[in-house]
Amino acid sequence: MEVALAKAAEFGLDLVEVSPMAKPPVCKIMDYGKFKYEAKKKASEAKKKQTVVKLKEVKFRPKTEEHDYNFKVKAVREFLAEGNKARITVMFRGREITHREIGQAILTRIGNELKEIAIIEQPPRLEGRLLFMILAANPRWMQSMRAQQEKKAAQAAQAAQPSAHAPRPPAPKPPPAAQPAASVAPAPAHAEAPKA
Repeated sequence: MEVALAKAAEFGLDLVEVSPMAKPPVCKIMDYGKFKYEAKKKASEAKKKQTVVKLKEVKFRPKTEEHDYNFKVKAVREFLAEGNKARITVMFRGREITHREIGQAILTRIGNELKEIAIIEQPPRLEGRLLFMILAANPRWMQSMRAQQEKKAAQAAQAAQPSAHAPRPPAPKPPPAAQPAASVAPAPAHAEAPKA
Protein backbone atom coordinates (compact mmCIF):
# COMPACT_ATOMS: atom_id res chain seq x y z
CA MET A 1 0.00 0.00 0.00
CA GLU A 2 2.85 2.37 0.86
CA VAL A 3 4.56 1.59 -2.45
CA ALA A 4 1.35 2.47 -4.33
CA LEU A 5 1.00 5.74 -2.39
CA ALA A 6 4.61 6.64 -3.19
CA LYS A 7 4.09 5.86 -6.88
CA ALA A 8 0.91 8.00 -6.98
CA ALA A 9 2.74 10.88 -5.30
CA GLU A 10 5.60 10.51 -7.80
CA PHE A 11 3.18 10.98 -10.73
CA GLY A 12 1.25 13.73 -8.94
CA LEU A 13 -1.97 11.68 -9.00
CA ASP A 14 -4.29 10.15 -6.40
CA LEU A 15 -4.54 6.55 -5.20
CA VAL A 16 -8.21 5.52 -5.35
CA GLU A 17 -9.51 2.33 -3.73
CA VAL A 18 -11.73 0.68 -6.34
CA SER A 19 -12.76 -2.48 -4.51
CA PRO A 20 -12.17 -2.31 -0.72
CA MET A 21 -13.72 -5.72 0.08
CA ALA A 22 -11.41 -7.68 -2.24
CA LYS A 23 -8.42 -9.52 -0.76
CA PRO A 24 -6.05 -7.75 -1.38
CA PRO A 25 -7.92 -4.41 -1.89
CA VAL A 26 -7.87 -3.15 -5.49
CA CYS A 27 -6.53 0.39 -5.99
CA LYS A 28 -6.07 2.60 -9.04
CA ILE A 29 -3.75 5.54 -9.64
CA MET A 30 -5.74 8.38 -11.25
CA ASP A 31 -6.59 12.07 -11.08
CA TYR A 32 -9.61 11.85 -8.76
CA GLY A 33 -10.88 15.38 -9.51
CA LYS A 34 -10.90 14.65 -13.25
CA PHE A 35 -12.63 11.31 -12.62
CA LYS A 36 -15.41 12.98 -10.60
CA TYR A 37 -15.82 15.72 -13.24
CA GLU A 38 -16.18 13.19 -16.07
CA ALA A 39 -18.67 11.11 -14.05
CA LYS A 40 -20.77 14.23 -13.41
CA LYS A 41 -20.62 15.16 -17.10
CA LYS A 42 -21.77 11.65 -18.14
CA ALA A 43 -24.66 11.82 -15.66
CA SER A 44 -25.80 15.21 -17.02
CA GLU A 45 -25.62 13.90 -20.62
CA ALA A 46 -27.74 10.89 -19.67
CA LYS A 47 -30.23 13.21 -17.97
CA LYS A 48 -30.51 15.36 -21.10
CA LYS A 49 -31.31 12.34 -23.27
CA GLN A 50 -34.07 10.94 -21.06
CA THR A 51 -37.66 11.86 -21.80
CA VAL A 52 -40.24 12.57 -19.12
CA VAL A 53 -43.75 11.34 -19.85
CA LYS A 54 -46.40 13.69 -18.52
CA LEU A 55 -50.02 12.89 -17.76
CA LYS A 56 -52.31 15.48 -19.37
CA GLU A 57 -55.98 15.64 -18.45
CA VAL A 58 -58.91 16.52 -20.71
CA LYS A 59 -62.31 16.94 -19.10
CA PHE A 60 -65.68 16.22 -20.73
CA ARG A 61 -69.22 16.53 -19.46
CA PRO A 62 -72.18 14.31 -20.42
CA LYS A 63 -73.64 17.32 -22.29
CA THR A 64 -70.43 18.23 -24.20
CA GLU A 65 -71.41 19.46 -27.65
CA GLU A 66 -69.94 18.09 -30.90
CA HIS A 67 -67.58 20.99 -31.66
CA ASP A 68 -66.15 21.00 -28.14
CA TYR A 69 -65.82 17.23 -28.28
CA ASN A 70 -63.85 17.40 -31.57
CA PHE A 71 -61.61 20.18 -30.25
CA LYS A 72 -60.77 18.22 -27.10
CA VAL A 73 -60.12 15.00 -29.03
CA LYS A 74 -57.74 16.96 -31.26
CA ALA A 75 -55.90 18.15 -28.12
CA VAL A 76 -55.64 14.53 -26.92
CA ARG A 77 -54.13 13.57 -30.30
CA GLU A 78 -51.50 16.30 -29.88
CA PHE A 79 -50.66 15.13 -26.34
CA LEU A 80 -50.21 11.57 -27.56
CA ALA A 81 -48.10 12.72 -30.53
CA GLU A 82 -45.73 14.44 -28.05
CA GLY A 83 -45.33 11.09 -26.26
CA ASN A 84 -47.41 12.04 -23.22
CA LYS A 85 -50.24 10.12 -21.62
CA ALA A 86 -53.78 11.48 -21.56
CA ARG A 87 -56.36 11.12 -18.81
CA ILE A 88 -59.87 11.47 -20.22
CA THR A 89 -62.35 12.48 -17.51
CA VAL A 90 -66.14 12.75 -17.68
CA MET A 91 -67.46 14.90 -14.83
CA PHE A 92 -70.99 14.38 -13.56
CA ARG A 93 -72.94 17.06 -11.69
CA GLY A 94 -76.12 16.64 -9.68
CA ARG A 95 -78.47 14.04 -11.11
CA GLU A 96 -76.27 13.40 -14.16
CA ILE A 97 -74.61 10.60 -12.16
CA THR A 98 -77.73 8.49 -12.66
CA HIS A 99 -76.87 8.32 -16.40
CA ARG A 100 -73.41 6.81 -16.22
CA GLU A 101 -73.99 5.13 -19.57
CA ILE A 102 -73.69 8.54 -21.31
CA GLY A 103 -70.21 9.05 -19.86
CA GLN A 104 -69.30 5.46 -20.70
CA ALA A 105 -70.43 6.06 -24.30
CA ILE A 106 -68.24 9.18 -24.55
CA LEU A 107 -65.16 7.29 -23.33
CA THR A 108 -65.90 4.36 -25.65
CA ARG A 109 -66.25 6.73 -28.60
CA ILE A 110 -62.92 8.42 -27.79
CA GLY A 111 -61.24 5.02 -27.45
CA ASN A 112 -62.58 3.94 -30.85
CA GLU A 113 -61.57 7.20 -32.58
CA LEU A 114 -58.02 7.06 -31.20
CA LYS A 115 -57.45 3.30 -31.39
CA GLU A 116 -54.84 3.60 -34.19
CA ILE A 117 -52.68 6.07 -32.24
CA ALA A 118 -53.41 5.14 -28.62
CA ILE A 119 -53.77 2.17 -26.35
CA ILE A 120 -56.04 2.16 -23.34
CA GLU A 121 -53.68 1.92 -20.40
CA GLN A 122 -56.44 2.01 -17.80
CA PRO A 123 -60.02 1.15 -18.77
CA PRO A 124 -62.91 3.45 -17.76
CA ARG A 125 -63.35 3.60 -13.98
CA LEU A 126 -65.78 5.53 -11.78
CA GLU A 127 -64.37 7.39 -8.79
CA GLY A 128 -67.00 9.45 -6.99
CA ARG A 129 -68.50 11.76 -9.61
CA LEU A 130 -65.64 11.28 -12.09
CA LEU A 131 -65.50 8.61 -14.77
CA PHE A 132 -62.04 8.42 -16.31
CA MET A 133 -59.66 6.36 -18.42
CA ILE A 134 -55.96 6.75 -19.25
CA LEU A 135 -54.59 6.56 -22.79
CA ALA A 136 -50.95 6.11 -23.79
CA ALA A 137 -49.40 6.53 -27.23
CA ASN A 138 -49.25 3.34 -29.28
CA PRO A 139 -45.54 2.38 -29.54
CA ARG A 140 -45.92 1.18 -33.16
CA TRP A 141 -47.55 4.46 -34.14
CA MET A 142 -44.82 6.47 -32.34
CA GLN A 143 -42.14 4.47 -34.15
CA SER A 144 -43.74 5.09 -37.55
CA MET A 145 -44.04 8.82 -36.75
CA ARG A 146 -40.32 8.98 -35.85
CA ALA A 147 -39.42 7.16 -39.07
CA GLN A 148 -41.48 9.66 -41.10
CA GLN A 149 -39.83 12.62 -39.34
CA GLU A 150 -36.35 11.20 -39.96
CA LYS A 151 -37.21 10.62 -43.62
CA LYS A 152 -38.45 14.23 -44.00
CA ALA A 153 -35.33 15.56 -42.27
CA ALA A 154 -33.10 13.53 -44.59
CA GLN A 155 -34.97 14.83 -47.64
CA ALA A 156 -34.73 18.41 -46.40
CA ALA A 157 -31.00 18.03 -45.76
CA GLN A 158 -30.52 16.53 -49.21
CA ALA A 159 -32.50 19.36 -50.83
CA ALA A 160 -30.47 21.97 -48.94
CA GLN A 161 -27.12 20.64 -50.20
CA PRO A 162 -26.31 21.59 -53.81
CA SER A 163 -25.80 18.54 -55.95
CA ALA A 164 -22.49 18.04 -57.84
CA HIS A 165 -24.40 17.24 -61.03
CA ALA A 166 -26.69 20.26 -60.89
CA PRO A 167 -25.95 22.96 -63.49
CA ARG A 168 -24.34 26.07 -62.10
CA PRO A 169 -26.17 29.36 -62.50
CA PRO A 170 -24.67 31.64 -65.16
CA ALA A 171 -22.06 34.11 -63.97
CA PRO A 172 -23.30 37.70 -63.71
CA LYS A 173 -22.39 39.87 -66.67
CA PRO A 174 -19.93 42.70 -66.02
CA PRO A 175 -21.39 46.24 -66.25
CA PRO A 176 -20.86 48.02 -69.60
CA ALA A 177 -17.73 50.13 -69.87
CA ALA A 178 -18.17 53.74 -68.79
CA GLN A 179 -18.70 56.15 -71.72
CA PRO A 180 -16.73 59.43 -71.67
CA ALA A 181 -19.05 62.15 -70.42
CA ALA A 182 -19.85 65.08 -72.72
CA SER A 183 -18.12 68.21 -71.61
CA VAL A 184 -20.52 70.57 -69.95
CA ALA A 185 -19.36 74.00 -68.96
CA PRO A 186 -20.13 74.70 -65.36
CA ALA A 187 -22.34 77.70 -64.70
CA PRO A 188 -20.53 80.59 -63.03
CA ALA A 189 -21.26 80.72 -59.33
CA HIS A 190 -21.88 84.46 -59.33
CA ALA A 191 -24.23 84.61 -62.37
CA GLU A 192 -27.41 86.60 -61.93
CA ALA A 193 -30.83 85.19 -62.60
CA PRO A 194 -32.65 86.67 -65.61
CA LYS A 195 -35.25 89.34 -64.74
CA ALA A 196 -38.76 88.80 -65.88
